[in-house]
Amino acid sequence: MEFSTRTIHAGQPSEPGTGALIAPIFQTSTYEQDAPGCHRGFDYSRTNNPTRARLEAVLADLEGVPHAAAFATGLAAENAVLQAYLRPGDEIVVPLDVYGGTYRILNRVFQPQGCVVRQIDIADPAALSGALTDRTKLVWIESPTNPRLLVYDIAAIAGAAHARGALLVVDNTFATPYFQQPFTLGADIVVHSVTKYLAGHSDLVQGAVLAKDPAVFEPIKFLQNATGAVPSPFDCWLTLRGLKTLELRMQRHAENAQAIAAALHAHPLVRRVYFPGLPDHPGHDIASRQMTGFGGMVSFELDGSVEEVVSFVSSRQFFALGESLGGVKSLVCHPARMTHASVPPDVRASLGLSDMLIRLSPGCEHKKDLVQDLVAGLDAVQRAREARTAFADV
Repeated sequence: MEFSTRTIHAGQPSEPGTGALIAPIFQTSTYEQDAPGCHRGFDYSRTNNPTRARLEAVLADLEGVPHAAAFATGLAAENAVLQAYLRPGDEIVVPLDVYGGTYRILNRVFQPQGCVVRQIDIADPAALSGALTDRTKLVWIESPTNPRLLVYDIAAIAGAAHARGALLVVDNTFATPYFQQPFTLGADIVVHSVTKYLAGHSDLVQGAVLAKDPAVFEPIKFLQNATGAVPSPFDCWLTLRGLKTLELRMQRHAENAQAIAAALHAHPLVRRVYFPGLPDHPGHDIASRQMTGFGGMVSFELDGSVEEVVSFVSSRQFFALGESLGGVKSLVCHPARMTHASVPPDVRASLGLSDMLIRLSPGCEHKKDLVQDLVAGLDAVQRAREARTAFADV
């Protein structure tokens, strides 16, 4: 069964009681039991819910594994993995370029509890080998990363992690299972901010954890129930609705991103463009090998001042200024003041996160309108700069 067919049919038969083509939302907290402790697979919706069960079945199918657990947010999903596998004294290895929320939970929640966080240039085999010890429990990567869209060799990192007895966790949010299948490359756990491309319409927050090995999955599934950070049935239903168009949306996101990256690459006010689809991107060859497309995100550095960056991101016609990404409506973000504001400025600088960096999440609008909007903004920056120069010369 092909990917687009699976998004519509996998785990989603017509509702058996009525024949409803789209299953109803099981908006219930509890279920009648036939006898004490004897139920029909559902007893309390924190533990299980028919709508959530359908969603988890679809997510697992799309990633090609048997196990999935949905969570109330992407960070709740991350927390479940970290809580399941890290104890005081244990170590986790992460790349320099990591989502600000992941940086925050590792350095302000788990590190104070005694966990050791090793943040390295994970693309360097020597650095990775040197960071792995007998106490390393997890190697955690995003690929492509947020926000610089770096691409890592998942198979090579999996091999290095497994050689030291560590599990590899891959955040597949940016690529989605449509463009990348981390389990086929050696990943042990995949996490998603379902909020983003999977749900796809900027109308809910949600996360997911997936695993192939039942022994790896069991402690995460236990924590889903024990800590109770589960999504509502309605949010699960909305995600099921969004997933049905995942392939169509990802194709459009990627097409728009490619056009935008090419236009930015050619503009004199742009210092650097981060997009794996560009031949000069350092991860282009790896992305070509391990992905079926280059994704829908683009980041770039403006050759200017922070004030010009703020003016640019605050005045676009089709790119709304906001955090998050992956929705049908385009978004623009200034990571230094938004998604990565929790990372101290000196740390951001050491990690290569420039204050000039702008992150774009092209939506499903027409690429011509999006390109024109961005070019118009850059041209406005240039005109304002020329006006200031002319005024200073008077």
